[in-house]
Amino acid sequence: MDHSLGFDATTASDFFFAEEHHMLRAQVRRFVEEKIKPYADVWEQEGATPRDLLRSMGDLGLFGIRYPEALGGAEMDVRATVVLAEELGRSTYAGVAITALVHTDMASVHIWNAGNAAQKQRYMPGVISGEIITAVGITEPGAGSDVKGIRTRAQRVTGGWRLNGAKTFITNGVLADVTCVAAKTDTSGPASQGVTMFILDKGMPGFTVTRQLDKHGWRSSDTAELSFVDVFVPEENVLGAEGRGFYEIMKNFQNERIVLAAMAMGEAQAAIEHTVAYVKDRQAFGAPLWDKQVIRQRLAELATRVEAARQMTYATAARMARGEDLVREVSMLKALCGELVNKVMYDCVQFHGGTGFMTGTTIERMARDARVQAIGGGATEVMLEEVAKRM
Repeated sequence: MDHSLGFDATTASDFFFAEEHHMLRAQVRRFVEEKIKPYADVWEQEGATPRDLLRSMGDLGLFGIRYPEALGGAEMDVRATVVLAEELGRSTYAGVAITALVHTDMASVHIWNAGNAAQKQRYMPGVISGEIITAVGITEPGAGSDVKGIRTRAQRVTGGWRLNGAKTFITNGVLADVTCVAAKTDTSGPASQGVTMFILDKGMPGFTVTRQLDKHGWRSSDTAELSFVDVFVPEENVLGAEGRGFYEIMKNFQNERIVLAAMAMGEAQAAIEHTVAYVKDRQAFGAPLWDKQVIRQRLAELATRVEAARQMTYATAARMARGEDLVREVSMLKALCGELVNKVMYDCVQFHGGTGFMTGTTIERMARDARVQAIGGGATEVMLEEVAKRM
């Protein structure tokens, strides 16, 4: 039994997972304990996760769990992604977690899903090994979840395209070697049919990082504003079919959102465990805080809600692995988990008292990191509208 998870992993999750998933979970957990936790405070100060750490993840096969064995991957399904995201979330360093998860499940997937054989051969081995780190450029000042509102433009020229525009809030944007960028290529027809994806290599003339953004949380994840000024993109760097970018982005949103839900529940579980340990040790009025019934019961309620959300995440991943289209359920999950992790953090900071408000404490960092879970990858309000459309 694995009581550190807050549930019996040998029974509760065997309904959804196979032995390979349990082995993956153990591997990721060891990696977090040995390679992330002892060093990540420094990365928080530096504003980025080091490339050596990412290469180590590649060496362990963590960047290839969904990709074919022929390319060096493990050829597992979305359940493996959920395990990876949950365990990285449990690390308590969400900036490190999102650096890896954007690479594995939000950026490189566009090359795998839409790329041609030559593009896959060129990029995917390095993606899997960690030698190539990826970012995805969709969000702009006026367009995030509203992909149809993209204003970055690409115009056809001899031998390729000329790209102009800007992106913002791009995770891995500073350090990425490859960025998959969405741009408008046709404004004459329906907005959904006028977006095309392009592969941009670092160093292309006119492609620059205009600013590294300072953030409230996720501080060990680099985030950038990107600028494109007359960037020539050769024809061989068009990603997928012209005009099909909107659909490619929509297709991966479900994967991205279940990843964020699983990550959030890993964060929430870690926060509860950390807080239970704290209140059992912290003395107040002659007894541990744990002796106060109101504190015990509120933590018990949070643990119950997190367990329910985790089980829905597992069940949804299992159904997705069978090929079901679950926009409704994934949207529910993203809304539920993004809000729940913030409720957990609020109460956990409260139970830490003044200590929880101090910079440098684990729970203070975790609370800052969690706030974006209700925003990034589809804000709660957007997710609830997706659910409402299907009611």
